[in-house]
Amino acid sequence: MKKSALQTARASYQPKLPEAIKNGVTIVEGKATQSVADQEAIAKLFPNTYGMPVLRFEAAPKKEYPAINVGVILSGGQAPGGHNVISGLFDGLKAMNKDSRLFGFLLGPGGLIDHKYMELTADIIDDYRNTGGFDIIGSGRTKLETKEQFDSGLEIIKELGIKAVVIIGGDDSNTNACVLAEYYKQIGAGVQVIGCPKTIDGDLKNEMIECSFGFDTACKVYSEVIGNIQRDCNSAKKYWHFIKLMGRSASHIALECALQTQPNICLISEEVEAKQMTLDDIVNNIANIVAARAAKGFNFGTVLIPEGLIEFIPAMKRLIAELNDYLAENGSEFAMIKKSEQRNYIIKHLSPENSAIYASLPEGVARQLTLDRDPHGNVQVSLIETEKLLGEMVGRRLAEMKAEGKYDGKFATQYHFFGYEGRCADPSNFDADYCYSLGYTASLLVGEGRTGYMSSVRNTTKPASEWIAGGVPVTMMMNMERRHGEMKPVIQKALVHLDGAPFKYFAAHRDEWAMNTCYVYPGPIQYFGPTEVCDQPTKTLKLEQDGSID
Repeated sequence: MKKSALQTARASYQPKLPEAIKNGVTIVEGKATQSVADQEAIAKLFPNTYGMPVLRFEAAPKKEYPAINVGVILSGGQAPGGHNVISGLFDGLKAMNKDSRLFGFLLGPGGLIDHKYMELTADIIDDYRNTGGFDIIGSGRTKLETKEQFDSGLEIIKELGIKAVVIIGGDDSNTNACVLAEYYKQIGAGVQVIGCPKTIDGDLKNEMIECSFGFDTACKVYSEVIGNIQRDCNSAKKYWHFIKLMGRSASHIALECALQTQPNICLISEEVEAKQMTLDDIVNNIANIVAARAAKGFNFGTVLIPEGLIEFIPAMKRLIAELNDYLAENGSEFAMIKKSEQRNYIIKHLSPENSAIYASLPEGVARQLTLDRDPHGNVQVSLIETEKLLGEMVGRRLAEMKAEGKYDGKFATQYHFFGYEGRCADPSNFDADYCYSLGYTASLLVGEGRTGYMSSVRNTTKPASEWIAGGVPVTMMMNMERRHGEMKPVIQKALVHLDGAPFKYFAAHRDEWAMNTCYVYPGPIQYFGPTEVCDQPTKTLKLEQDGSID
């Protein structure tokens, strides 16, 4: 495999570890835990793994561990740093016992079910250290949810002598990991299951999981490109750029990118929902800012839009919820309807309120709302061109304002969607270190015989040597949610808190950013150079943990 000059140089980077886990460790157990909500229902579903304590590793004299075979799975969408999780897991296992072995299941959970795997040796691991992507073993979105799948997986686990499986994934993947851990413990299979928190969306976070890996890198990649666009915007002075960003269920990416680049407008889905804003409210707000800037001679600007925005507009959210339930029940029948008749079919089968809203939507957006669901039963909001919908509606509103004598400017648009561009970037120093530490911590959880835990690394705004490594029971993060028309246990998504420091900082500065041109140009990720440049965490983390981004 031919490597670029950067890849060659980057391969020699040695990720930093928390001081407490560099040699021997001992476990400090916290108090018994309970789920974040729906305690009775979660406890009933997970009798063998519910209520376990939070764990913290502390330095101790090195001890002997037996050799162990471990399996690893990359699940769901790619996120920068996944290879370093596997590298940390491999190095941790070898540090405990040089005869331990690591097997990678290919193309996600499906590889476990279908018995497709490869052994990950030092030569293979070394080729992927500090690189982006999940291509070392591939990823997939197969859900581990049935007894038949669990039993099929157990066959290859036993054949390979595997004693633990590490699943690297997001909230749904880690929920599946917990279900698998519960089942294997229930039947006495003698197989541990450990999770690692991955998602660039940043919505897998809580008191014990300060951030999901990949968020730091993805936001820096997107912010670089947003900064480039803003520089062009401020040079040409003739376009409004509508930029949609990843973030189906939460607006963490949009908010972090706004903190890094200071755009004229950034929509936060959670605020839209809290204020019960309509689509017209959003359009009018944008149009008013465009008009106000035009009055100052600024016929240009940038608008950041989280991809899940449309689901947070209350009326749209109710419509989508009914659509999800209806299509879960009647998907086969709907698939048989001619495309030209699908719109009328949906209009006839929804409640009167939602039918009226659906009928009022532009045909393109309406069609996008009925496309195939993702594996978890949700509308694929990334396929909805919200940026174009808003741009076109703002254009129409400005035309009305011009006719009313309230606007006298020029409005031309450019549209962008930044998604895949950030998912497989080489990890930033923060993500390289954080992911390596997560993987190394997972090896320690395996070595200590734990199951049903997620690897946890905290205190992440401090130098890596001061990070706190441990484990958090996955059941602690769960609640019950409706999926495919049924109530299911899932890890609760972390939304942007409107009373949190990151949003408050944004809200305090957005009026100035709207009216003036305060653009910041972050530039590319810096891998080599001063610590304050190369190792800085996201502004979100700094505000959450330290209360400041200075």
